[in-house]
Amino acid sequence: MKKVIEFIESIWVAMASNPILNDTTVNKTEFAEKLKNEANEYFKKQDYEKAIQLYSEAIELNPNVAVYYGNRSIAYLKTECFGYALNDASRAIELDSGYVKGYYRRAAALMSLGKFKQALKDYETVTKARPNDKDAKAKYAECSKIVRKIAFEKAIAVDDCKKSIADSIDLENMVIEDEYSGPKLDNGKVTEDFMKELMELYKDQGKLHRKYAYKILLDVKQLFTSQPSLVDVTIGPKEKFTVCGDIHGQFFDLMNIFHLNGLPSTSNPYLFNGDFVDRGSFSVECIFTLFGFKLLYPEHFFMSRGNHESQTMNQMYGFEGEVKAKYSAQMAELFTEVYNWLPLAHCLNRRVLVMHGGLFTRDDVTLDEIKNIDRNRQPPEEGVMCELLWSDPQVQPGRAPSKRGVGVQFGPDVTRKFVDLNGLEYIIRSHEVKNEGYEIAHEGRCITVFSAPNYCDTMGNKGAFINLNGKDLKPQFTTYEAVPHPNVKPMAYANSLLSLLC
Repeated sequence: MKKVIEFIESIWVAMASNPILNDTTVNKTEFAEKLKNEANEYFKKQDYEKAIQLYSEAIELNPNVAVYYGNRSIAYLKTECFGYALNDASRAIELDSGYVKGYYRRAAALMSLGKFKQALKDYETVTKARPNDKDAKAKYAECSKIVRKIAFEKAIAVDDCKKSIADSIDLENMVIEDEYSGPKLDNGKVTEDFMKELMELYKDQGKLHRKYAYKILLDVKQLFTSQPSLVDVTIGPKEKFTVCGDIHGQFFDLMNIFHLNGLPSTSNPYLFNGDFVDRGSFSVECIFTLFGFKLLYPEHFFMSRGNHESQTMNQMYGFEGEVKAKYSAQMAELFTEVYNWLPLAHCLNRRVLVMHGGLFTRDDVTLDEIKNIDRNRQPPEEGVMCELLWSDPQVQPGRAPSKRGVGVQFGPDVTRKFVDLNGLEYIIRSHEVKNEGYEIAHEGRCITVFSAPNYCDTMGNKGAFINLNGKDLKPQFTTYEAVPHPNVKPMAYANSLLSLLC
């Protein structure tokens, strides 16, 4: 930031002392262009936050240039600020209806938000403007395929009598081939030895037999259905408890967490706070490891739903494609059913609330209301369940529209009112990349933890986890760098339309 300020000041000084550049309008126009070019360089270096800062400076000086908004839009896409990206792309189109990249950007933002019909219209505009553009045609065709698939699924769906995928699984007739040498369930149960063998199998890039994979999914679904939407967790005064944030399919970094902090056990309990899958290309390995530990230690291993434990996100960001590649489309559908039953939040010793996203558009939301949410569904686009999964904190007091286009941004006053109303000390949430892996905000009442280091192999951030003890629940942070992984790139199984986002 200091270098950016110095750069800006140096240009202003140079222009002020140059009699040729005495026209204020010319000065601002030229200066804005310099800022845009500087922002482009930061973008190439994948320093998207600095790029956004500089594009914003350029827009402030010259707010009528479509390219500035278009460039900032893709930088927002890279940082998952889909709402802001959508607004910028729309503004670019307003300024220049012939700016084709604006339609590309807006379509990508709409796709990221699951608004496929609207995205299709923008891709259609691009193909009309560039009839010989093969990339545009491919994107239009892919988006059209998704829209048709969704329409077909709605046409054949009968919600009241739709048969559960879980009920259609025939485990008895699944044959375990003689050549299978991986871990085996003990009388259908997960054991400590099974989990150790499973993790070693995954480190060697092996695959769990589908019969055992299905059995784990069926058993963990049954376990989750027995839990409320808000789970109360009791931590003894001398007990350690660990909270982890987003993992996003980064299996080898998950293994590093266990290396640093110890394997889960009855004396080493964990809570993983959503977004276990998507983006990273080892999501199957992550989720079966986590579900396995949930079955092994149901009272000492906890999992909250994230915004990526949903069908739309999984279709776009890789998990569905990965499950289909490693197992089957049927299993991908079963995962959707299981995710619908994941708890939405956990309350530690009735003093700390942990959820994936954040707080609410209303000031009167109580823990009892959260506990009674009917969660067995896909996340809605508004309301308490949506906000638990999607919201983010902001520095300013009050509330603002979400930078993601879903949920809300909430200020320190909102957090203070919520914890006071519910007798809490603070909240823990995840959902956002942080350079150090964590952030303490809102006068210590709002803590963010993110556990996927070098997110998407590009962000360069550290990962972190939180250790607490039951006596004072004072958070202690451990940070770590990313570890090497096999040469499979993030988003390897993602929808091709999102290739520009990672």
